[in-house]
Amino acid sequence: MSDNTFDQSVTLAMTGASGAPYGLRLLQQLVAANCQVVLLLSDAAKIVLATEVDIQLPDSLEDTQAFLIKRFNAKTDQIKLHSKYDWFSTPASGSSSPKKMVICPCSMGTLSSIRHGASNNLIERAADVILKERGQLIIAWRESPLSTIHLENMLGLSKMGVTMMPLAPGFYHKPTEINELIDFMVARVLDHLQIKQTLVLPWMQ
Repeated sequence: MSDNTFDQSVTLAMTGASGAPYGLRLLQQLVAANCQVVLLLSDAAKIVLATEVDIQLPDSLEDTQAFLIKRFNAKTDQIKLHSKYDWFSTPASGSSSPKKMVICPCSMGTLSSIRHGASNNLIERAADVILKERGQLIIAWRESPLSTIHLENMLGLSKMGVTMMPLAPGFYHKPTEINELIDFMVARVLDHLQIKQTLVLPWMQ
């Protein structure tokens, strides 16, 4: 058993939408903030990681977890990776799941399934648990344009208390590099999780 102690636990899910750099940077920041991260990756997310950031994850769950722990210099057991059908894992249970969850990036298919309570895989089930337990769910997406179906699903989730956060960085901090645009949105997510961050200062500070 690990002797590591963490300040809090957060479930982070990454799906097949474009925006893998946001999810990776958020993972890095959560680890740096001494959070234990319950990480859920869809099959499509692994393809997007390979396409957008040239990260080819190992085939096995154990090797992928070890790879990410090493990459982000995490503590033992700080990143806990689960398969998409692990119904006996902590995020699938209302009594043991983290009370905070971020889906970044979130595909429109995943968003729709969560809106309608499908729970076809662990990402959808984990979000369903957060909703029924009245936890904090943040959904960050990158999609344009949005159809009426997308908008109606977002409105429905917003009425349930979900924070709908488009991956649309601002420019008032005068970014000159892509990483600054990524950090802008990651900082916004961390602010909503009430996790201290120094990536981007609040407006007018």
